[in-house]
Amino acid sequence: MKSEEMNNNITGEKITFSKMELEEARTAITSLIHKCEKAKDKVKKNSSQETLLKRRIKALQISASLIEEKISKGI
Repeated sequence: MKSEEMNNNITGEKITFSKMELEEARTAITSLIHKCEKAKDKVKKNSSQETLLKRRIKALQISASLIEEKISKGI
């Protein structure tokens, strides 16, 4: 099984992950996006909670996109 090694931008540590781990992460992130979108519908419009959820959704979408790109390149 091929693994990818990257540096953690926060701690500088080496992180190793497999294609299976990326696929599991993608599934988890997709689930979180869905849950945040549902929660956003329940919070007051133009509130700080709505802004926070919008930003989280965008960050999660970026993460999912980068993971998908890594999977498609066959790490």
